Amino acid sequence: MFVRIVKMSFHQKYIPDFLAMFEEKKQSIKNREGCEFLELYQDKNNPEIFFTYSHWRHVDDLEAYRNSDLFKDVWKQTKAMFNDKPYAWSVDKLVSLS
Repeated sequence: MFVRIVKMSFHQKYIPDFLAMFEEKKQSIKNREGCEFLELYQDKNNPEIFFTYSHWRHVDDLEAYRNSDLFKDVWKQTKAMFNDKPYAWSVDKLVSLS
């Protein structure tokens, strides 16, 4: 398993649209093969900055999602609302205290 973190920054006027789209699509994303966890976070100091945090069983599962029509649709809608370049990290969890 690995963790995927994506940082996105939106124009203020598009935040309600992004949140509505995420609410509509989150279960479809979570239901993708290999997606074990999905959450959305908003920065406390800059409300235009959001992070998705997801757990994937294998890199191939994430790549299959990234090549899916679902991802292409979500990403097309999402990137039109950005006010800055997105950043993404794939990281291995080393320690868990839970």
